[in-house]
Amino acid sequence: MLLTWLYVPGDRPERFAKAVASGADAVILDLEDGVPSGRKAYARDAVREFLSDACDVPAFVRINTLDDLFTAPGVAGWRLPKVESRAQVLAAAALTDAPLHCLIESAFGLEVVLDIARVAGVGAIGLGEEDLRSDLGLVGDEGLLWARSRIVVAARAAGLPPPAMSVYSDLSDLDGLRASCAQGRRHGFLGRTALHPKQLPAIVDGFRPPAEEVSRAQALLASVTEDSGALVLPDGRFADRALVAAAQRVVELDAHCQAAVRAG
Repeated sequence: MLLTWLYVPGDRPERFAKAVASGADAVILDLEDGVPSGRKAYARDAVREFLSDACDVPAFVRINTLDDLFTAPGVAGWRLPKVESRAQVLAAAALTDAPLHCLIESAFGLEVVLDIARVAGVGAIGLGEEDLRSDLGLVGDEGLLWARSRIVVAARAAGLPPPAMSVYSDLSDLDGLRASCAQGRRHGFLGRTALHPKQLPAIVDGFRPPAEEVSRAQALLASVTEDSGALVLPDGRFADRALVAAAQRVVELDAHCQAAVRAG
């Protein structure tokens, strides 16, 4: 389970090892917006050198152009920005066997997101919310609610994992980040990208299920067996396979969060 994803600019190689050791479940070496235009070539070379060996955590690269793609032991996958068509994804898939994580950052991309998500080789989809907000002329988060739901539904329909949330840009507002993550979990997201290591504990806290929810999930799982059909639990809940699967996800997520807290 990848819950925390830490961005690091590709032109800051002195930060790469620190990012890997930060406690994040995965790191994203950025060759796109996080790198000034005059340093793109330097960043590409630095990332290529760092990923020539395997990493201790999954390392993904957000590319700027298809020229950034390469083969190396340390590459866990590629993040493709501003995806708007199957053709873009197919062009990238022809150059790499690593999973492609497609970022939807425009109105047009959002309209064709299911077609994008169903391309062979796509491992995940997500929103680039700042660019999407600009494209749609949105002020605040309310206008993104439909887009977020669309991404969650498209991911599920394509058989992909739940999408991770976009970055929370206010590095000083950890309470706001925590509350936003908790809301994101309720809406079907799992995990979040971070801009700074100090955001990682707040992301874990925000996605960790409340203790009461965990207890209810554990009680449900203890009441059923592989041979159980639908049944009514002592507290009056009707339990079928869907509820059992949901309870398993809650318990697994809580265990992951507990492990992250212990490691931190």
